[in-house]
Amino acid sequence: MIPNEIEITPELVAEHGLKPDEYQRILDLIGRTPTLTELGIFSAMWNEHCSYKSSKKWLRTLPTKGPRVLQGPGENAGVVDIGDGEAVVFKMESHNHPSYIEPYQGAATGVGGILRDVFTMGARPIAAMNALRFGAPTHERTRHIVSGVVAGIGGYGNSFGVPTVGGEVNFDPSYNGNCLVNAFAAGLADTDKIFLSEAKGVGMPIVYLGSKTGRDGIHGATMASAEFDDDSEEKRPTVQIGDPFGEKLLLEACLELMATGAVIAIQDMGAAGLTCSAVEMGAKGNLGVELDLDKVPCREEGMTAYEMMLSESQERMLMVLHPEKQAEAEAVFRKWDLDFAVVGKTTDDLRFRIFRHGELMGDLPIKELGDEAPEYDRPWVETKPPAPLDPESVPAPNDLGAVLLKLLGSPDMCSRRWVWEQYDHLVQGNTVVRPGSDAAVVRVKDSNKGLAFSLDVTPRYCTADPVQGGKQAVAECWRNITASGAEPLAVTDNLNFGNPEKPEIMGQFVGCIKGIGEACEALAFPVVSGNVSLYNETNGQAIMPTPAIGGVGLIPDLGKTATTAFKGEGEAIYVIGETLGHLGQSVYLRDIEGRREGPAPHVDLGAEKRHGDFVRSLIRSARVTAVHDVSDGGLLIALAEMAMAGGIGAELEAETDLPLHAWGFGEDQARYVITIAQAGAGDLEKDAEKAGIPLTRLGRTGGRELTLNGQITISLDKLAQAHEGWFPAYMAAPDTNA
Repeated sequence: MIPNEIEITPELVAEHGLKPDEYQRILDLIGRTPTLTELGIFSAMWNEHCSYKSSKKWLRTLPTKGPRVLQGPGENAGVVDIGDGEAVVFKMESHNHPSYIEPYQGAATGVGGILRDVFTMGARPIAAMNALRFGAPTHERTRHIVSGVVAGIGGYGNSFGVPTVGGEVNFDPSYNGNCLVNAFAAGLADTDKIFLSEAKGVGMPIVYLGSKTGRDGIHGATMASAEFDDDSEEKRPTVQIGDPFGEKLLLEACLELMATGAVIAIQDMGAAGLTCSAVEMGAKGNLGVELDLDKVPCREEGMTAYEMMLSESQERMLMVLHPEKQAEAEAVFRKWDLDFAVVGKTTDDLRFRIFRHGELMGDLPIKELGDEAPEYDRPWVETKPPAPLDPESVPAPNDLGAVLLKLLGSPDMCSRRWVWEQYDHLVQGNTVVRPGSDAAVVRVKDSNKGLAFSLDVTPRYCTADPVQGGKQAVAECWRNITASGAEPLAVTDNLNFGNPEKPEIMGQFVGCIKGIGEACEALAFPVVSGNVSLYNETNGQAIMPTPAIGGVGLIPDLGKTATTAFKGEGEAIYVIGETLGHLGQSVYLRDIEGRREGPAPHVDLGAEKRHGDFVRSLIRSARVTAVHDVSDGGLLIALAEMAMAGGIGAELEAETDLPLHAWGFGEDQARYVITIAQAGAGDLEKDAEKAGIPLTRLGRTGGRELTLNGQITISLDKLAQAHEGWFPAYMAAPDTNA
């Protein structure tokens, strides 16, 4: 009989995030009342964050295979072949709830966690990105959260020594009580040296590596699977504390140890800490695990088995090692001044046993903990798309130029320079295209190859029409990577939604998954890793559906790339793709008219593929000088961004039957703005016609002004002043909620 530390009451079960029917399932599985430690273990393993119990059914529908995919979902990160015996390893993870409670540490440990996911696979991290969503700028906590999150990302990434090369920052009232911090990391590894988490062999030593265990982060995974309410501040103790310098040591020690051939399996101690890492390693290998918690290095006195199993202290790993190499492995970690402790062994009985002070504190079936968590087919209702919106019904502004300046200086469309200048985006010396272009580009070590990275999603589209919104998130990511000259390889996703127990929220999730799946299939852009973050609600108010897509592309020759900046005077400007003036759910409609209505723009995946392949061929044949995809804000925003980036103006002519504001600010998809030397313009037009690619001439580059049909004449200085001014001014204002 296992001694129980405390009486297990219905209230205690509920505090652990378990429903009555789930607790009954536990009783049926083990045939007795669980101990407190066992209850905590079930709570950690069966919460939404670790088990994906509401999403597994739908995640299985996503395309995950491709000719370059070496490892798809199910491991710490996805792995994709990039040739020459090398692979890119990447994933995205959320740290939303911790970042709202304690912005700096929440964001910092989100970065630390995703970096560990990458180097656990044997890869050296080469790039980081982040997708951030904050509440309305006028909300009392927004500035405080922005400041802390950006500082946390920079503080951890800069200290660790990985370049933060791109991402997204957006504001909306739906995130007032629940910010989103989605962290992405990518690394390089040899294709024949990828490390997995599946334990192998009976009686193999299980080794604890890295930093000591403390009481920080207890119930972090459970908190990540719960809605917020007015007492969210009281949950501050569940936020982990990060040590980027300790993680840098852990990286170097792990990579050195991996080179010795000592490692059988390795797992990052992330969500649910020692519990999740030990159970996953054993369950994947069809083995049992036995742990002696007296051997676990602790930094606090008197820690109980319950606290040790649920702690989410950072910078820790769990490994299964070849016993004959144990001494060699220990010497590596001692050299790096990190803890190394044999804390258990693998067994052949499929049991998960935990000992503390010589007493058995837990004895559970390991497969049921890891693989047999509840799986729900939640009821869902389909989101009905809004009625069509005729662009003629949207009033024309009195001053088109004033509208352009207002949008360029708005919170969602202004320059993010204030953010990315706090990140070291040049460390390691391989950053080729810095933040601010469509995609970041990083050189592959000492080669002439490059990797392109982009993060994208438009939540207002996903709210109006989840299927089209899911498609558009993938398509825009594909366009951004294509616009750099890269071949899109694969994606990771971070699916952020509200409470899945509400049919309308579950309907948003299902719709977005359908759209993502269709787009990934059509664009040969498989999903190789990802994360689901549900229950992003506060007092019943859900965030907008935000399925962030992180994509990776390969550039075979860095001499044949493109950026958004105009490169020279007198070049011809074209738009590829049809401009139909779609204003539904547009930035223009929201920020100028104060309306959120109309359908999301239709995503024609066939057109996306044709147009993107054509653009990539132009870049790789060095025919075009600048490329920019058209997305938020439409054509005029894209053109203004290209002009500001290059310091060169443009004379534009809109030959259209559309209202000029619909032509300029409509958000039709599958479009790119390109520039080309005048001498090549004629051949371009012939090639586009032959390939069936819609191509429209917009004007020419030159001067220091942006002009359009005599209705707009704005100097580049004025454009830049509007674009660069909002963020610094907003962040310089007094913080009343520090």
